[in-house]
Amino acid sequence: MAQADVVIHGGSIFDGEGRPPVEGDLVLAQGRVRELVAGGLSEATRAELATCGAELLDAQGCWVSPGFIDLHTHYDAEVEIMPSLGESVRHGVTSIVLGSCGLSMAVGDPVDLADMFCRVEGIPRSTVKPLLEQTKTWAGPEAYFEHLAQLPLGPNVAAFLGHSAIRAEAMGLGPSLDARVRPRAEELARMQSLLREALDAGYIGLSINTLPWDKMDGEEFRSRPTPSVFASWSEYRALAEILRERGAVLQGVPNVSTKVNVALFALLSTGLGRRALKTTLIAMMDAIASRGIHRVVGTVARLTNTLLRGDLRFQALPNPFDMWVDGIEVPVFEEIGAGTEALHFQDPGERAALLRDPAFRKRFKRQWRNPILGRAYHRDLAETRIKACPEPALVGRSFADIGAERGLDPIDAMLDLVAEHGHALRWFTVVANDRPRWLEWIVRHPDTLIGFSDAGAHLRNMAYYNFPLRMLKLVTDAQREGRAVLSPEAAIQRLTSEIADWLGLDVGRLAPGKRADVVVIDPAGLDDALEHIHEEPMAGFDGLSRLVRRNDRATRAVYVGGRRAFAEGAFAPGLGREGGFGQLLRANHG
Repeated sequence: MAQADVVIHGGSIFDGEGRPPVEGDLVLAQGRVRELVAGGLSEATRAELATCGAELLDAQGCWVSPGFIDLHTHYDAEVEIMPSLGESVRHGVTSIVLGSCGLSMAVGDPVDLADMFCRVEGIPRSTVKPLLEQTKTWAGPEAYFEHLAQLPLGPNVAAFLGHSAIRAEAMGLGPSLDARVRPRAEELARMQSLLREALDAGYIGLSINTLPWDKMDGEEFRSRPTPSVFASWSEYRALAEILRERGAVLQGVPNVSTKVNVALFALLSTGLGRRALKTTLIAMMDAIASRGIHRVVGTVARLTNTLLRGDLRFQALPNPFDMWVDGIEVPVFEEIGAGTEALHFQDPGERAALLRDPAFRKRFKRQWRNPILGRAYHRDLAETRIKACPEPALVGRSFADIGAERGLDPIDAMLDLVAEHGHALRWFTVVANDRPRWLEWIVRHPDTLIGFSDAGAHLRNMAYYNFPLRMLKLVTDAQREGRAVLSPEAAIQRLTSEIADWLGLDVGRLAPGKRADVVVIDPAGLDDALEHIHEEPMAGFDGLSRLVRRNDRATRAVYVGGRRAFAEGAFAPGLGREGGFGQLLRANHG
């Protein structure tokens, strides 16, 4: 047998295409899968390969799977500081996608890009602005890809082009943020030219954002929505037609408060008398604020994809959507004008003074309780729990409980505590996916794509980096309890080749000649420890601690490009420091 670099021995090998696993050995050589040997190599052959320098990994009792794909991240800034992207790699994610929600570093002024990116995604501007000012040497989508390709990437990286970035580049940031201004013909042509350049370079497609509570950072345009929000549907359609022609993907953020424009995205995707437009939207959830909405959007997707010949997919998480908040630093407060008014103030004293103002409180309560306007967050202050506070007696209690004890409206209790303690007040709530049976319904829905981790963003609010492992726990728990949700092989397909094929990426399979991106999972580690929350310091982010969930017992080893990236709780010394692990992925739109 020819020399091998790695032999993963004795595991249950899942090919990523939904077939039952094969017991045997997986042989990796020169960054590719060399062979899948049913029944395994002979002991003599393994010994010979080891003598020639092959790494042997005993995977007895483990699952050997293609590396997982995270189709929705905001690692656009972190990849410049820590290209290992280790928080994803350690959970078996070997391919990630940048450029979500209309945001992208591909083109634009460094300060403008920081202002578009940081407040929306909960990432310190004090880190991102100087980083981009010092490192941004590229000018345009192709040059940005050339830059990414030179980084010592941990996982593979693919990208969308962000509409906010190209809109600001074509029109200027100020005009792109003015609802009265429409792009001139030459400005729209410039956006189209940048999109074509990106697709020629291998970008997956274009991401747009119609959610008005995603707000600008910085000083000059602080608290305005991001540029993509100000575009008309005729502008979106002009760009979407290029995607349709090329077989590329439109990623959209609907207005998740009202949810009405989901219908417009669905119509854009339809394929009657034309090519269907691949369209993926954020997100299918069993939202506490809108019970049944997951069934409505599931029906919309089914009708679009069957009767109207569209290609509409909703991104979905396979776990509860929970949220940690320091004070009021979380995007859901931007749903109401009074929340944006408070978050506009960066100085703690100025913000506290506003929160104590009786006129402000009147506005806040009226908007918070408005029964007509749609909402993404349920705003039930009985469904909150304080996790940390300078008043230790309050830990573990809800704002509603504290208000009742103090004879206050629950909103007054919350605003009093935020005004008093600021970011030192840390609390928790669940927003969606709290009912296990409906979560199982979502993950097996034919029109979902599993993934919406927001990895690299909302660093203090959410921790979904290990969502693939939680998906596998969900299906194995159901199987153990006698419920047919998905088989492990079907779940792995949903996390690998199904996403890769839809996005046009050549990853997600274990077969001879394919990239050797592999995760070895110990199914005994798919336990409740996957839910445990930790806070981990982030190097290079001004002392910020990131919220994470970790259970390294579940992930025995991760290989990227045939090289061991993570094993037994430790990263390879060269991960993020030298090449040879992840690479830039260029989409093939067919």
